[in-house]
Amino acid sequence: MKRLLLAVAAGLTVVAMAGAVGLPDLAGAQDAAPAEDTLTVSGVGIVKAVPDEAQMSFGVETRRPTAQAAVAANADAMRKVINALRQAGAREIATQWVSVYPFTQEGVTIEGYSASNSVSAVSDVDDAPGLIDAAAEAGANQVSGPGLSSSNAEALYRQALAKAVADARLRAEALAKAAGRSLGEITAIVEGGAQPVPVYRAAAMDSAASTPIVPGQQETTATISVTFSLR
Repeated sequence: MKRLLLAVAAGLTVVAMAGAVGLPDLAGAQDAAPAEDTLTVSGVGIVKAVPDEAQMSFGVETRRPTAQAAVAANADAMRKVINALRQAGAREIATQWVSVYPFTQEGVTIEGYSASNSVSAVSDVDDAPGLIDAAAEAGANQVSGPGLSSSNAEALYRQALAKAVADARLRAEALAKAAGRSLGEITAIVEGGAQPVPVYRAAAMDSAASTPIVPGQQETTATISVTFSLR
């Protein structure tokens, strides 16, 4: 019995020693791979351009004693407006809404019905005054807009992104130099979105136009966050 107990104890000692030899040096492994120094900065890019497209809405409201008469008269009037818009150079003409509702006298007695129809249209900025005049002459009594935009908005935004990256690099170089370091490779870029913002600097237009439209300038802005490695 004594011999058996001694053998078991010796076996446990061997196992314990083997376990101690096989354990990895976790502390040494962590020290062997130090975290890389990085620098994160923001960058802003701005591109200015004069918008070349105008989006507008044109509507007709018609009142008649009955709903059927109001709808029929409104449809005839709207066809004339749409035809006039096409002849004036409008594109992307699309119906926005059609509505019919009663109108009353002092909120009690129904006097008749009002039918409304509105369409949106797009044109070059230079053609916008002609569209407004043509629609009004054809019978449009509701006009709104214009909303101004650039037909090459995506290209402008890409230019702004390129400027934002260059701006971020200049900021990072200044910070790295102040810290006695130099920039390495870009390790991450995060893009932030932006919308065109109007800058009201008037552009010259034909003063003879009966409905003047002054597009001014728009700023397309891009914002990014860039992370550089440091040397």
